[in-house]
Amino acid sequence: MNNNNTKKNRILVIDDEEHITSFLKETLELSGYLCDTAECGKEGLRKLRKDNGYDLLITDIRLPDISGLEILEITGKKYPFLPVIVITGFATIESTKTALRLGAMDYIPKPFTTGTVLAAVNNAIHASFSPIRGRRFRKIVYRSHLMEQLMELVNKIAKTDSTILVTGESGTGKELIARAIHNNSLRSTQPFISVNSGAIPEGLLESELFGHVKGAFTGATATTHGRFHVADGGTLFLDEVGNMSPAMQVKLLRVLQDGEFSPVGSSDVQTTDVRLITATNINLEEAMSKNEFREDLYYRLNVIEVHVPPLRHRTDDILPLTEHFLSRLTGSEKQDSCVLSSSSVSILLSYHWPGNVRELENIMERAWVLCENNVILPKDLPGKMLPSHGNLPDIHPSSDGIQLDSLLENIEKHYIINTLKQSKGNRTLAARLLGLKRTTLLARINSLGIAKDTGRK
Repeated sequence: MNNNNTKKNRILVIDDEEHITSFLKETLELSGYLCDTAECGKEGLRKLRKDNGYDLLITDIRLPDISGLEILEITGKKYPFLPVIVITGFATIESTKTALRLGAMDYIPKPFTTGTVLAAVNNAIHASFSPIRGRRFRKIVYRSHLMEQLMELVNKIAKTDSTILVTGESGTGKELIARAIHNNSLRSTQPFISVNSGAIPEGLLESELFGHVKGAFTGATATTHGRFHVADGGTLFLDEVGNMSPAMQVKLLRVLQDGEFSPVGSSDVQTTDVRLITATNINLEEAMSKNEFREDLYYRLNVIEVHVPPLRHRTDDILPLTEHFLSRLTGSEKQDSCVLSSSSVSILLSYHWPGNVRELENIMERAWVLCENNVILPKDLPGKMLPSHGNLPDIHPSSDGIQLDSLLENIEKHYIINTLKQSKGNRTLAARLLGLKRTTLLARINSLGIAKDTGRK
């Protein structure tokens, strides 16, 4: 914070093959990351102990001294917020599954391409984690009644093996919901594998999902297992499923009907036991009416639909999410906590959030970088969010209207919390600053659910 440069994410790569570390370092640095390398596990752990400022660890499973699985166990205990990606080969499929069970965010199969690496890294870098019983789970932050109802549904359907379709606008957190379903299911000790169907070129998607044999196509220098194989016994999450070609839709339908697939370039039939969760931000019923999506596949996927509401429909979640993102940013840099000015709170609560939670996260990082004296002011927010006239922010009601009571309550709560922090918990001083009687302030603190020790910590 309080610097002029946007923070660059730092990545540590551990691999004993120089051509792999060189390739990864060049690929990552060309994409704007900072990359450090280590040629063995012990050297990598020494670098972690010396400088715990890395945002991601990439490690091979097979190393000359200690295995990548041991590194996973060590980092899970000592650095629980550090996401890890493992590099795997054909012969280490069981090790790959073990790594995912131990909390690895993803895996990169050998041989890998630039696109595969960057997709995995981008997904891991932007993930939010909290440590629970030694495993890494993405954290869902909410306060709204809508999200409370959604989480009740998640808990109810998690224990089944039904195929689930998660719908909602881009940036609402559909993958978070898919992970929550997996984490609460009977498959929670098995791998959760995530694939963004829209981010993988059509020619590579079949290989990514079903694997391929050596020589199946140009560049296929080794046999590689696909995601359906690695996810066997666990959960496979397919995002942007609506972008699949008709040919891929047929292949996916076969897996759902028979639990069978064939790797690219092979006539061998393999079986898989996978709980499939898919997601889309497009209207699949509309796509069916235009013959762009198969009707039989749609009904196979949509056994249970889970709709994630947009952020503008759940304004009660805006401030808790903001607090979460800021605490994660300041916590990673070991700096003083960063707070929002009351006018910034008003702007955040009245903005229509077309990019949903993802947009909120990006805006908070931007504001955190630009703000001074640990206070985010309206000038630290993007110009498109600022009111065009007067002293009050514009209101953008949805088709369902706005929850004015909730909006005002959130603003009032933030004013009181900020004033209590300013007064270091002195209720008499806080009441005077707010123009209230002390008894009125105490009543408002109680009714708004504000922690009694706020400001005194």
